Amino acid sequence: MAELSTLARPYANAAFEHAVAGGALESWSPALAMLAALAGDEKIAVLLHSPTYTGPERAAVLLRLCDGVLDRGMQNFLQVMADNNRLLLLPAVHEQFQALKANLERTIDVDVVTAAPLSEALRARLAAALGQRLGREVRVEVSIDPTLLGGAVIRAGDTVIDGSLRGRLNKLADALLS
Repeated sequence: MAELSTLARPYANAAFEHAVAGGALESWSPALAMLAALAGDEKIAVLLHSPTYTGPERAAVLLRLCDGVLDRGMQNFLQVMADNNRLLLLPAVHEQFQALKANLERTIDVDVVTAAPLSEALRARLAAALGQRLGREVRVEVSIDPTLLGGAVIRAGDTVIDGSLRGRLNKLADALLS
């Protein structure tokens, strides 16, 4: 899907720059999330794919669904995307917008998969250590995967730290086989 992200990038950049310049970053983020969710809905995706409707007609449907939520800048942004037949890119635009926002705010979402639940103290220590290593404020989301046997797998953007028992066993097996 590299093509979708490439096509979405100029729209995400334009939305982000407009939101920052207007001091509306916090209002654009949920509005784009809502539009992305709508564009990802099966029934609405059928409408967005349909050659029966023009770009402005598709945008009008989305605007009606978002009645009163979108400010004038967001409405104009949606119209431009509709005019260029790019409404299907809304989920990718939202994803890239969120990445730009997180970069500006120096935050990162970290997914931690463990074999057992983490205590709040351990979660806080992990967030502090990762924050220091990554140079960002870390928001930790923990999920449980009993198949890990022990340890944890940490995903922070493109960085993956596999400290699971399964990962260590796989490394040991690879070393023994080579």
